[in-house]
Amino acid sequence: MGTKFKGSKKDTMALDAFIKLKRATESLTSRLTSEFSKYNISESQFGVLETLFHIGPLCQKELGDKILKSTGNITLVIDNLEKHSLVERIRSVEDRRFITIHLTPEGKKLIEQIFPDHVKRITAEFSVLTAEEQETLGKICKKLGKKEKQTT
Repeated sequence: MGTKFKGSKKDTMALDAFIKLKRATESLTSRLTSEFSKYNISESQFGVLETLFHIGPLCQKELGDKILKSTGNITLVIDNLEKHSLVERIRSVEDRRFITIHLTPEGKKLIEQIFPDHVKRITAEFSVLTAEEQETLGKICKKLGKKEKQTT
């Protein structure tokens, strides 16, 4: 479904592309994250577990930046993961103000269990695109994601 907005060709084309991108993203995300409920975790919680698994311990701000969550939101996500013993906050002995978030053994076990199936579902979803289309999509998304803010 495209836009019903009646504006300039440039505005209509941009809005139409945005709507299609947004709908595709929402639809894909819904299909991919529905499995997380089996493990009693949210999409954000999965993002934290996956980031810590692949990158290693991070401070809360870095973690929020990686998964695109605000500081307030990432605090709640980490609090909930900590309640389930999936992550732990470790205070630096050199600088007690500095706290890093670490996977617990339970958290590592859970992400190791979930991640391979998640990758399979992503691969299956993207199989509707050729390898070349996937590469092009990646480049387009990176270009959109890195765009500097414009003042209007």
